Amino acid sequence: MTTTEVAVDRPLQDLDWDNLTFSVTPTRSMWLMECDKELVWNEGKLEPFRNLQMSPAAGVLNYGQGAFEGMKAYHTEKNRIVLFRPEENARRLVDSATRLCMPPIPEEKFIEGVEAVVRDNADFVPPFGRGSFYIRPILWGSGPVLGVKPAPWFSFLIYASPVGLYFKGGLRCLNLKVSHDFHRAAPHGTGNAKAIGNYAASLYPLMQAKEEGFDEVIYLKAANEELVEEVGAANIFAVKGNKMVTPRLGGSILPGVTRDSVLTIAAELMDMETEERDVTLEEVLDADEVFCTGTAAVVMPIGKITDKENTKVYCEEQIGPVTRKLYDMLTGIQKEKVEDRFDWLRPVLEI
Repeated sequence: MTTTEVAVDRPLQDLDWDNLTFSVTPTRSMWLMECDKELVWNEGKLEPFRNLQMSPAAGVLNYGQGAFEGMKAYHTEKNRIVLFRPEENARRLVDSATRLCMPPIPEEKFIEGVEAVVRDNADFVPPFGRGSFYIRPILWGSGPVLGVKPAPWFSFLIYASPVGLYFKGGLRCLNLKVSHDFHRAAPHGTGNAKAIGNYAASLYPLMQAKEEGFDEVIYLKAANEELVEEVGAANIFAVKGNKMVTPRLGGSILPGVTRDSVLTIAAELMDMETEERDVTLEEVLDADEVFCTGTAAVVMPIGKITDKENTKVYCEEQIGPVTRKLYDMLTGIQKEKVEDRFDWLRPVLEI
């Protein structure tokens, strides 16, 4: 656990805190690290938030060699700014980097950079209960490469932005569509890495779904289309009675930090039976409650799922009791309204 520092005495930014969207608001600074041709990282430092220059032959532009993370800082009820399980994001980026042939960022340097960005931009962190501070670490091949091979050198950047809720309309019952035309990931592919290409591939089916009036897409498993895999940018859970299930991490599913947190809260604080295993679409459609989880989405109830011509309704306005309790407990821990029994919070600043 880091030592909490006192925030620099800067007045809060003049932003419309009550109407924040999930979009980019430029802040004061970002963290930048570079590695040389020997793949040795420099110390990294804060720099003014700005555009970047890059070779047209950069590995990330030509072959998509890049990965990212998503995490948040919160202004808590105790007037502190805290991070939520940043070590897990650091470890996951190491796994993604290894899969994509990039030099991993040491955990201590990852957290050093994240904390530096939060401290230097503390006046952009939304006040308690009025949003969060979304942090985006990115690692990419910045050196020029023409043949299909790893870039000769790499860059690591961390920027952040004050944000509101991910889905328009706040905490509400989402309307989702099952995709039978597209898969999110292939067996033995990069589905378990937070690779930039995974998200580019999801844009077209998401655009189609939104044009049809849906909020997001549920993807089925490429190897067996009777099984569910993920929502476009989130993990999926189904609740039946006192049992909660979610698709197992079989190599094509992203190991979400929020996913793991929800499993822990349900099992240890709510005395629920939890399972990570193959989950059929039929089982999801027969569930009492269905919800999705992610750093951006947090815990979002799924109100309707449409599979071809059939629609299953779980909730219209009244959120299911398990989903509501998980949301309240998770966000309560993040905002220090609920005791952090798992030592998940990393305090950065006293306000």
